[in-house]
Parts: sequence; C-alpha cells; structure tokens
Amino acid sequence: MKFLAAIAGVSLALGAVGSAAADDYPNRTITWVVPFGAGGVTDNTARIMSKVMTRIAGQPVIVDNRPGAGGIVGTEYVAAAKPDGYTILYASSGPMAVNPTLYKGRLSYDPLKSFTPVQGLSQANMLIVANPSAPFKSVPELIEYAKKNPEKVNFGSPGQGTAQHLSAELLQKEAGIKLTHVPYKTGATQMSDLMAGVLDFSVEYPAVVRPLIEAGKLRAIGMTGSKRFKTFPDVPSIAELGYPNAQNAGWSTIAVPAGTPPQIVQKLGEIVREALKDPSVVEYFDRNDNMPLTEFGSDKLPEFVTKEIEKFREIVERSGATAD
Repeated sequence: MKFLAAIAGVSLALGAVGSAAADDYPNRTITWVVPFGAGGVTDNTARIMSKVMTRIAGQPVIVDNRPGAGGIVGTEYVAAAKPDGYTILYASSGPMAVNPTLYKGRLSYDPLKSFTPVQGLSQANMLIVANPSAPFKSVPELIEYAKKNPEKVNFGSPGQGTAQHLSAELLQKEAGIKLTHVPYKTGATQMSDLMAGVLDFSVEYPAVVRPLIEAGKLRAIGMTGSKRFKTFPDVPSIAELGYPNAQNAGWSTIAVPAGTPPQIVQKLGEIVREALKDPSVVEYFDRNDNMPLTEFGSDKLPEFVTKEIEKFREIVERSGATAD
C-alpha cells in the first residue's frame, strides 16, 4: 500500500509540474522545424506565420530548416524531440500522408502515433512552370514533345514524395509519357536550375514562382486543380486540359511530438488560429490562392490526416512513383 501511495504521489507531483509548465507556456523560444530547405513554399509560409506568432505568443518563434529525404529528416527530428511544445513541426502532406506509402516500412515515425496534431494551416493547388526556352509553351505541347522524346524531359521537385513530385508523376501516368524526375534538397536550388535550363519544367506553389513568372524567368503553362487560379486566370487547369485524374493539392498543418500536454497543445493551437486571422497572413494566402484550414483543430485533424493517407496511397500507387 505504501508503494502504491508513493506511486500516486509521484504521479500527482508530475501532473502538477506539467500543469505548471502549461500555465506558463510559452516562456521561451519556440523552434518551428520546417523539413524542407529555404526558398520553398513551406519556408515562406512559416516565416510569415512565425512573425505573427511571435507577436501573439510574446516569445520568439524561429524557423529551423532541416531538409532531406523528402521531409523525413526534419520530421524524424521533431518526432524524437522533447514533448514540451517548444519544438513544433511544419507537418505537410508529403511527410505525413505520402511517405507512409512511398517509404512503406522504412519510416522511423508514424504520422498518427508519433505526433499530436495542433492546427491546420492551408491547402493549395500548384502551377506547372517551364523554362521560357523549353521546346514547349503549353501542357499539350509538353506532352506531345515528351511522347516524341521519352525520358528526355526533366522535371524537378523539392524531394521524393512531395506534392510537387506526385503532381508531375500523375501527369506522366495520365498522359502516357515518360519523364525524368530530378529531386532537390531545397526549392531555391530547384528554381535556379529550372531558370538555368538544367530542368525543363517543375510543379510549384504560386508563392514560390510568382515573382519569377512576373519577371519573365519562368512561364506558367498549367495548374493542378479543377478550376483556374483567380490570380492566374489565363493559365488552364489540368482538369480542363483533359486530365482530371492528374489533379493534386498539397496541405500543411502544425504538429508536436506525441505526449505533449493537452493544455500546451490547446494554447499553441490558439496562437496559430489567431495568427491565421492576421491581415498579413490572410492577404498572403489570398494572393497565392491558398485555402486556410482554420476549422481543422486538434480534434478534427486525426480524421483528416487518416483520410489523406488513404487518398495519397491511391495516388502513389496510381502514379507509379517510387522512393528509389
């Protein structure tokens, strides 16, 4: 009985410590791990959000880029971090919903068991962009050229299993063509090679490529949804071009290591939701045709991620994409 009483006392003490930590949260710097390199849409979004979150939280929220293996490196880092709310993850569709199928049996983390979801961020379709000197000026011309030159058309992506990678793989599958995938560690390097002509085309989010399109360094030839972007009204959708099964969109959320106290998850969620309402964030999402996932809090995200894992499993299998 004394032993049981001692255990109960320890549990109560630990609970009190956890509660105190939650009451005081946050009281120091929050590190927001982005599992992709600088210059990509995840990095851009995180940096805009982090400025607003810093103001709301009253503590610094710093972005820590940890790219590699299609987001696996940074995601594994957060999964192994202390569950105290001070190391958070930019949890996007690639590492959380695509990689479980693409790297089946090879991941050290489980998207549903290794993390506690906090809050949804956004969902968006992407643009198909080509080098202006590429031998095609539209998606139909790209397909025609690729059919005549199998495996000679190169496309880049920020890594295996990213939404960008899968979008091109789906187009390849649905159009019956053979392309060559060149994965990169950072979006900035990928864009540099695309502008230099090393790559023929890429699929990217408007937030990344808009300035390059406006400067005439890239040409937008299509987008990956069913309807045209309101900010790119002259760019046809992949659906209207006759490839509705090649539609694809990426999404992002914030997650923390499993075991993070519920009170901290709640407080962090409140900070993120308030940041999503900030005019600068709203304007950024609107300008880049991003749909905010404000309504997806920690209670709704497990079901959302579960469904997305299944959806992307079908996409990966249909596209024929591999991690090798």
